[in-house]
Amino acid sequence: MIAARLLFALFLSVAASLSLTSAQAAPVQGTDYTLITPPQPQTTTGKVEVIEFFSYGCPHCYHMHPLLTEWQKTLPANAVLVKVPVSFGRREWGQLVRAYYTLESMGELERLDGKLFDAIHAAGEQLIDLDSLVGWAAKHGVDANKFRSQFNSPEITAKAMRADQLSRDYKINGVPTLTVAGKYRAVGKDYPDMLRITRELIDVAAAN
Repeated sequence: MIAARLLFALFLSVAASLSLTSAQAAPVQGTDYTLITPPQPQTTTGKVEVIEFFSYGCPHCYHMHPLLTEWQKTLPANAVLVKVPVSFGRREWGQLVRAYYTLESMGELERLDGKLFDAIHAAGEQLIDLDSLVGWAAKHGVDANKFRSQFNSPEITAKAMRADQLSRDYKINGVPTLTVAGKYRAVGKDYPDMLRITRELIDVAAAN
């Protein structure tokens, strides 16, 4: 009986050790992430940069959005999330890229980011051109004239062009995509898994 108890205790100890080792295992290249080649310079300095490439027009990004919003709140002090809207050359998505940066420049992004996703994917609104986007913004309390003017400004044009260039430099061919430190592209079996791996890659990047 004593021998059996000792054997059982040893089994539990080994199992716990294996579990801890598994939990602390580093991300595996080719399984958990792929390398970005060539590595890209970060757009921000002093912190590990996580980029989410996304589009308001993408249903997968719509489902990722609430998870990413909560996950962002858990980021360590040495990391920052940057969102980059992409168009992939689609005119409608290009209009949504401009909408993102327009809302950002007007200080309305935090308030209306999720609402724009909902309008497109939950309410089925066809926000595919400037007039429809102006009407939607006005319905949510945004000054329509200021939105229209900012949407067409050189500042927004420059940001939209920069976003398109970044997506080409990172060789982004699908969204949502999460990258870390310009070096790693997270892979996962689902969105929570992708976010878990991204968090682990932040630690990898910070240690290198």
